[in-house]
Amino acid sequence: MTPRIAIILTGVLIAAGSNVAQAKPHAKNPDKAQIVAVDRFSAKAAHLQLRTSTNGIPGPNKPVHFDKGPFITTGLSPTTGKPVRYYNFDVQNLTPAPVYVFYRKGEKSPISDQLDIIDNLPGEKGYNDFRQVYKVSVPSDYVANSITDKTQLRQYGYTIEKTDTLFNMPVVPDKSVARQRLNGESAELQRAWYKGKVAKYFAFNEAPLSVAGADVPISPIYVTFNVNPNEPKGGPGSGFRSEPNSPQTHNVPATLPGEEGYSPLWSVNVYDNADWSKVSNLDTAQNAKLLGPGVANVNCPIVFVTP
Repeated sequence: MTPRIAIILTGVLIAAGSNVAQAKPHAKNPDKAQIVAVDRFSAKAAHLQLRTSTNGIPGPNKPVHFDKGPFITTGLSPTTGKPVRYYNFDVQNLTPAPVYVFYRKGEKSPISDQLDIIDNLPGEKGYNDFRQVYKVSVPSDYVANSITDKTQLRQYGYTIEKTDTLFNMPVVPDKSVARQRLNGESAELQRAWYKGKVAKYFAFNEAPLSVAGADVPISPIYVTFNVNPNEPKGGPGSGFRSEPNSPQTHNVPATLPGEEGYSPLWSVNVYDNADWSKVSNLDTAQNAKLLGPGVANVNCPIVFVTP
């Protein structure tokens, strides 16, 4: 008779000629886990916010103060023309990345102590700030943070259900700051597991989000620059045109949080800066001369609306 061969692989005991038996994984303390390094501004990750030697964008894994510089913009409300503010988290594609959220069988709320799991970082294949929720159903005796890596989900055979829910969760370097939010949301850095390490991210929940088919939904925004894109040194590098000695631009999003069709993923429409003084709300923005429709999809969650 051929001897039985036992192979131990990542906590799973596989014996030839026998049933698969699984050892319970050991819980990991996220407070003591290594924090991953993040670079949103490298050539692999950035588009509009690509780091150069002169633009002052923070270096790799350096904390980012998103309440300053090119990372936050003051625009105009589509209806009232009053100021609104939104963060700029650069270009994102329409295909969401996954986030794995754990539920014990029979329970309707996620396991409170279990960190969600992501499987890519900025600059890696498939990364997106926008993540589609996959519900992981685990046994009632599951110990929080026993699973810290997507590969372990396959090994333990837990049921995974794809949902339509989207989260906007830009992964950022540790100690980064983005203090502004709507609706009393927390502005604190959140944590998720990434390959057994901890990744830090911001959560933006100013409005519920769901996939549109298989994509992240988009909403239009109308913007203009100090120099038009068709002119030398024009476009994003020249900065948004703003009022004298003020951060107030005449950029106009088409929707606000709570309105039908709102999405923080904006389809950017560039209008001629010769019409800048005429633009005061959505109607006037749509009447301006359009130089470039839908030139990019940019993650810009709205975090302030003038009452």
